[in-house]
Amino acid sequence: MSAAGTALDEAPPPLPPRGWSGQRIAGHVLVALWILLAIGLVWFLVTSWNLPLVEKYGPGYLYGLGVTVGLVAVSIVIGAILSIPVALGRMSKNPVFSGLAYAYVYFFRGTPLLAQTFLVYYGLGAFRPELQSVGLWWFFREAWYCAIFAFSLNTAAYQAEMLRGAIESVPRGQWEGAASLGLHKLQTMWKVILPQAAVVALRPYGNEVILMVKGSAIVSIITVYDLMGITRFTYSRTFDFQSYLWAAVIYLMIVETLRHGIEWIERRLTRHLKR
Repeated sequence: MSAAGTALDEAPPPLPPRGWSGQRIAGHVLVALWILLAIGLVWFLVTSWNLPLVEKYGPGYLYGLGVTVGLVAVSIVIGAILSIPVALGRMSKNPVFSGLAYAYVYFFRGTPLLAQTFLVYYGLGAFRPELQSVGLWWFFREAWYCAIFAFSLNTAAYQAEMLRGAIESVPRGQWEGAASLGLHKLQTMWKVILPQAAVVALRPYGNEVILMVKGSAIVSIITVYDLMGITRFTYSRTFDFQSYLWAAVIYLMIVETLRHGIEWIERRLTRHLKR
């Protein structure tokens, strides 16, 4: 009997057993626990609603929310601009450019954002005379500007790797096809490569924005009154633990809004792939 006949005579692999497996039971139990936790949290917030507290400190929460959104938005935009030369340096065949870009990415991705913020806010303060001599002390003496500076440098390193990975994921044949049509490299990058890379990089970029929103809470340590800074201030005046619960709910609403927005954008960009 031939090898093909032997292969056909072999019995097909058994189908996985249906029914309630251990993993499915554990998954349903965890979902039920999360639902009970959410119901308990909502019940606690409703029953312990403190109207005078909300009237007094509610505007502060709105101000802190605006500071958080502004900090993340400005940092993401500046980081996106800085990430372009860093990504090009990472892809460069010049060992000097690629080495400098690699060192930059290695440092900012390998150290905590909190440590980087402290280095900017407290570390550069030790060089006050030198900064005053070059006219930069006005910038580094403000906690807000220091936070923007540290966050922009941090997210630029992550965005550079996302951009580099997305560009390199586009098949080489796209470059060759564009060259056969007479497009030069800049046209190819703008009209052919980047649209395809944007689809690949969208989800990682969205995750980076969400991580920046959650990581922005550390700026309250350097006296920036963002959402967490206002929350700490409120708790120090009232000693009401509900102030932290409301902050957690607001952060959760921001993250969920971003997540659904990113999913909507992804569906719009990839709708031609589902036809």
